[in-house]
Amino acid sequence: MLATIPGIGPLNATALVATVGDASTFGRGRDLAAWLGLVLRQMTTGGKPKLPGITKRGNGYLRKMIIHGARAALPVLSKSASPIGEWLRGLLGRAHKNKAIVALAAKLARIVWTVLQSGRPYKDNSLDSVVRA
Repeated sequence: MLATIPGIGPLNATALVATVGDASTFGRGRDLAAWLGLVLRQMTTGGKPKLPGITKRGNGYLRKMIIHGARAALPVLSKSASPIGEWLRGLLGRAHKNKAIVALAAKLARIVWTVLQSGRPYKDNSLDSVVRA
């Protein structure tokens, strides 16, 4: 079921199911992305927040695999007419390609959570409104 998500192949799907198991462990998709270390670390000094990069907490193997899956899916998704394709084109216009890849990996983690939670396979437009960032 997870293999229907672009960028999530058989290796990613089996590793995610084996590690995450029950998606109800996480309250929302962002919690899964944070657990994987795909969200920005936040440092505040003097009331001024700085976002230096991803946290690198959690399972490094899973994070690496999802980022590589996002890297492989980026060219296809950025040319598609889906909502994710539109989001990616806008993001690539204002951010570096590597930042866009990590952002796509975080979005894929949110989609993984939604698919695990709902029990339905991923379809291009059916779950995009649920995981909009």
